[in-house]
Amino acid sequence: MLDYRFPTALQMVLSVAMAEQSGERSTSAILAYGLEANPSLIRKLMVPLTRDGIIVSTLGRNGSIHLGRPAEKITLRDIYISVIEDKKLWASRPDIPARCVVSANACWYFKSIADEAEQASLEVLARHTVASALEAVKKADTSGCDPVPEIDALYKKAQ
Repeated sequence: MLDYRFPTALQMVLSVAMAEQSGERSTSAILAYGLEANPSLIRKLMVPLTRDGIIVSTLGRNGSIHLGRPAEKITLRDIYISVIEDKKLWASRPDIPARCVVSANACWYFKSIADEAEQASLEVLARHTVASALEAVKKADTSGCDPVPEIDALYKKAQ
């Protein structure tokens, strides 16, 4: 089963950062609408992102979601670690009985390769910040979409 927590959380944080740059408001309902995601998934992902200071939210009628610290200080590694927590990139098979050289050693070998691959992935994510990711997205954009469309109005219209 594919795990969409990280790409969804990344898109959430980038959307919040874009809204902040544009002086617009972000809410979980607006994020859910923009990401075509279930609002409960958005709220579920907000828990670790808030816990780790990546985003902050205010409650109430005029409540909104903001970055918890400057976009230059939030790495993609921070977002990944926050929402994935202790789940490994690749799960190894459980230990199996040693019936040959391969079955006796495949588990530890796979774990060592998986750990190396995960460390390399985390190093790549650590080199990118929310600010640099948002700039890359904006620079490469050819969609013709508004930077922050009137999602609030569209969301209310869809209800």
